Amino acid sequence: MWVIGGILLVAILIIVLEVPPLWKKKQKKELWVFSLLLLCGSGLSFAQGLDLNIPNPFDLIVTIYKPLSDLMMSLLK
Repeated sequence: MWVIGGILLVAILIIVLEVPPLWKKKQKKELWVFSLLLLCGSGLSFAQGLDLNIPNPFDLIVTIYKPLSDLMMSLLK
């Protein structure tokens, strides 16, 4: 539970430091991108802090290209 509290504290600190200058300069698009990236990063940190299984993006790549690789290897033999 301390991990989640620490992540929330750091996320709030980042928001307090970064959002006001973006808001003052009326940088709406940058604020949306910042919010989205902070939300994704915080979500992944929560999942890791709770010891949840986070899929590796490389597994998806292997799943997609493994049949093609096997086909190429069979053709080259």
